[in-house]
Amino acid sequence: MTIPTNLKYAKSHEWARLEADGSVTVGITDHAQDLLGDMVFVENPATGRKLAAGEECAVVESVKAASDVYAPIAGEVIAANAEVEGSPEKINQDAYSAWMFKLKPDNPADLDALLDAAAYQALVDSEAH
Repeated sequence: MTIPTNLKYAKSHEWARLEADGSVTVGITDHAQDLLGDMVFVENPATGRKLAAGEECAVVESVKAASDVYAPIAGEVIAANAEVEGSPEKINQDAYSAWMFKLKPDNPADLDALLDAAAYQALVDSEAH
């Protein structure tokens, strides 16, 4: 399993990437999609919705289970990826390019509180035992 070092990670298995324009792109990790299995449905939050850090904001469903997706940081949803809603399997194919939504963060420094790749790897390893 690859864990990109340029991303930040939530303990609830979302990844977050700070973009050049100050927005934050969010998706679920490769580990999360691997646990869930074949994706069959994605529901993203509505554009304009204000999210608190840790708030349930989206749903992914696989052939095995449905799972909530949480906002890794607080902010306003500025885009939702209709492509993954129409083709949920894209998350299985490449979880780190198949983003779910983008936020305008309330405070970009909130990203610093998320896990880096090494800490996320340690979390995944601890869950495997």
